Amino acid sequence: MTKKLFTQIKNEWQSNTWLALELLVVSVVMWYVVDYIYTQTATALEPKGFDIEHCYLIEMGILTDKSPGYIPNQSKEEQLKDVQEMLDRLKHRPDVEAASLSQNSYPYNGSNSTAMVQYDTLRAPGWTIRSFVTPDFVRVFRYRGTRGETPEQLAAMLEDDRHFLASDNLYREYDVSLTSLVGKPFYLFGDTTSTITLGAALQNVRYCDYAQARDSYRMVYKMPLGWMTNATAVEWCVRVRPDQDHGFIERLKADSEKLYRVGNIFIAEVRSFADIRNNYQRSWDTGLRNYLVGMGFLLLNIFLGLFGTFWFRTQQRRSEMALHKVHGATGQAVFSRLLCEGVLLLLLVTPIALLVDYNLAHLELNSWRNGTTLEWGRLLACAVISFVLMTLMIAIGIAIPARKAMQVQPAEALHDE
Repeated sequence: MTKKLFTQIKNEWQSNTWLALELLVVSVVMWYVVDYIYTQTATALEPKGFDIEHCYLIEMGILTDKSPGYIPNQSKEEQLKDVQEMLDRLKHRPDVEAASLSQNSYPYNGSNSTAMVQYDTLRAPGWTIRSFVTPDFVRVFRYRGTRGETPEQLAAMLEDDRHFLASDNLYREYDVSLTSLVGKPFYLFGDTTSTITLGAALQNVRYCDYAQARDSYRMVYKMPLGWMTNATAVEWCVRVRPDQDHGFIERLKADSEKLYRVGNIFIAEVRSFADIRNNYQRSWDTGLRNYLVGMGFLLLNIFLGLFGTFWFRTQQRRSEMALHKVHGATGQAVFSRLLCEGVLLLLLVTPIALLVDYNLAHLELNSWRNGTTLEWGRLLACAVISFVLMTLMIAIGIAIPARKAMQVQPAEALHDE
């Protein structure tokens, strides 16, 4: 049958050449669309390394000298004591699971501080986020270690300021896993006179939903007491118990005046991390949505184009199908022959399409992922997905008119011709 199809394609080379050219162009465009969707989906499905469910950010305010109850001339020690007292009250609130302070550390932040992390001759990338936190921070956002360390175990490590935590990919450019260096002494913040021990390697913490884990570097260290004196300069994050989440903001605000006024500190605002995430990523979300709508419209046009082409082509061959039926061919056999002819044409142009796809990726004209645009596994996977989708479009474009044509009696179809 394959030999007969090749002969038929060769005999009808003029019409098949244009069809093959159309299939080639569509195959390349389809691969480009599938490649973009593949990269976005693969990135979205990566583990984030943190969990913001049931988490809230509390913004504190400071009374001014015009406010009733203002305490003038507080010392740094008194301010620190007030901050610690407020944190303790939040921790002991019945519906709160964990509460922490941090500086430029919570997810979807946008404000960053960086740090140098050095081991022997290995240096972390310049874009390594420094997270100064109180130990319960890793419990609030449920960080985990690469060797199975729980948030509670990681928090216990941070109680000792001679230990720090860092993401496993910190020395990726050297092809060294940080897990292999747990327990080793490191130099932090450019200080080469004293060392800090790596307590655990963290599962990579992504910067946001649009950043890959491999490119998000982070180190976590216990916040010095001196950083905690200004209540408005630190981040107050809490995790609420799952069964107490509903209505938490309203309950906390209702209690704030009576229970959460410490010294000059008061609760000014409470926001859920779901809202923080949406606000931080709004421009990216809008851009991605618009891009996907455009690609969806392009895919619809591709489908209609292929559908129409093979519909018209099948309609034009009613007499040929009638002759096959006269010679005893079943409807299924006629459909299989037409489908195999379309798929065979697609197979013939696929190697050329793959060559074009390779050159587009080599010229960095498609989507970036894992630091490159050309990955052989991704290239072939997207090509296979494109081939399958086009095969389905061809099958639909052939099946509907073929089914109608085969319901016509062979004598009537030949008479019409």
